[in-house]
Amino acid sequence: MSRTTDALAVALTAENAAIFAYGVVAAYAASSRSQTIAEYTAEHRSRREELVATLTAAQAEVPAAAAGYDLSAPITDPASALTVALTAEEDCAVAYRALIEQAEDVGARRLALDGLTDSAGRAANWRLVLRISPATVALPGSA
Repeated sequence: MSRTTDALAVALTAENAAIFAYGVVAAYAASSRSQTIAEYTAEHRSRREELVATLTAAQAEVPAAAAGYDLSAPITDPASALTVALTAEEDCAVAYRALIEQAEDVGARRLALDGLTDSAGRAANWRLVLRISPATVALPGSA
């Protein structure tokens, strides 16, 4: 595998983990957040499909989704659920930032930049909801 396809596979794993996390988050979050959670889950699924298509086009191995993923923290209430959602977004941002750094072609860099931008935006939203200041970070994905 090339550096690009390795980084694409890492981003795909992060997306699969985020989709899993949002499934658990949805069960605990306040009902007023259900529409946002559904939208964010759909965005992760769409990004996952884009990564699968890119790996397939490169004739690279597409890692299968795991049956489950470890959550960043126990979820016991709506606030802890949103904290896990925030961490899932931050994890995706880290994977996309790494993809930007390792991508060997403009198409992969564009996919990575779009993924990083989207994850950073969703993370900022969760920071606002959780009243974490600042809501944005200077270099998303650098943690």
